[in-house]
Amino acid sequence: PGKITDTPPMDTSLRYEPGVYPTEPETILDFSSTMGYIRMAENCNGSADCRKSARIGGTMCPSYMATMDENTTTRARANILREFISRPNRKNPFDHKEIYDILDLCLSCKGCKSECPSNVDMAKLKAEFLQHYYDSHGVPLRARLVAYITWFNKLGSVFPALYNQIITSKLVTHTFMKWVGFTVHRTFPKLYKTTLRRWARRNLPELNASLPENAPVVNLFVDEFTNYNDVEIGIKAIKLLTCLGYRVQLPRHGESARTYISKGLLRRARKIARNNLLCLKDYVSEERPLLGIEPSAILGFRDEYPDLMRGEMKDLAKKIASCSYMIDEFLAREMDRGNIKKEQFTTRPRTIKLHGHCQQKAVASTNPTKKILSFPENYTVTEIPSGCCGMAGSFGYEKEHFELSMKVGELVLFPAIRNAPEDVIIAAPGTSCRHQIEDGTGRKGLHPVEILYDALV
Repeated sequence: PGKITDTPPMDTSLRYEPGVYPTEPETILDFSSTMGYIRMAENCNGSADCRKSARIGGTMCPSYMATMDENTTTRARANILREFISRPNRKNPFDHKEIYDILDLCLSCKGCKSECPSNVDMAKLKAEFLQHYYDSHGVPLRARLVAYITWFNKLGSVFPALYNQIITSKLVTHTFMKWVGFTVHRTFPKLYKTTLRRWARRNLPELNASLPENAPVVNLFVDEFTNYNDVEIGIKAIKLLTCLGYRVQLPRHGESARTYISKGLLRRARKIARNNLLCLKDYVSEERPLLGIEPSAILGFRDEYPDLMRGEMKDLAKKIASCSYMIDEFLAREMDRGNIKKEQFTTRPRTIKLHGHCQQKAVASTNPTKKILSFPENYTVTEIPSGCCGMAGSFGYEKEHFELSMKVGELVLFPAIRNAPEDVIIAAPGTSCRHQIEDGTGRKGLHPVEILYDALV
């Protein structure tokens, strides 16, 4: 009281000068919902919700939670993007090393998409930026290798035992990792002895033959991670669905394009997404939904695919998006409808701790996962109040990011798992999450469908 402040006039210190209107750059992803790329960055109002500690909870923003550095917040990244791209001094407005550097520690967890009060989707902004930045500087070798990992897995699947022997050889892998820029403290995911599609060609007809003619039909999206690495999870998912009375189809399609989107190769991602939509359009409907095992792969249909398309293809993308579900979501819906009975599962008591996938938390929800894991009588589920696990695809493999990746895991996830008794099951829908959990705690995480399949009577 009694203090007089000489505040500056309200029409000073504005973001833009009167009469100056920034020109929106052309983009590959559709930013029309925010009236443009710059406008999405402008949506940041500086409220600093992204400046929170891990104790508060939520996913946004893992790099800030681990470093407490303003430069790693969604706010700082949005401000840098707005300042540089709204005042371009180059032919390519995205050609700024300063933007590249400040986006470097963004894990693309998408926490900001749902937790930022202005819904600034930094993962989307980063992916778009990277494509245009690479247009001027070329795609780095490491980014290209990660994006095209499915190609290497497909090649290795011809002789999986030989491939696994090579990637577990310390001499070979350490030399390769140092050359490319990966940390030597990680191990590459091994290939299974066969692919999920090969297994299904031999076994799925017999499983479906045991079902009545009018059994409901579901389409399983065979993502690149489940097809080559997590095949056992895919097998259990198929067996679980058929045991519960659902006829499983595996329509032909390509990889999910997740690695290309994460690494900013959006033109390639658009081609893959277009091909997948055309392949699936005659199979997928509300009566015959598309189910996915890996959250980051199936959620691309609902999140990035519509943004990658234009015109009639956008309409098709939205149609398929409305019929695409994580397998957790589908099973939870069927349980609610009474189509799946508790009597189909064991009554043996089990305790489960769940770590949800960060993109699942941002685009969907962990509630369906908790529901299906607690559906068997005497199954108790507790969700670990963790955000992103820290692996974030290839982020935790990259030499300069390994330490930060582990610091993110140590915020909440690793301590919670270490403190859990040995008989507690660790559930984690994401393939990267399961690798991070094993690297950080030595405990093995299971996909929810594995737990539910093992609970069948």
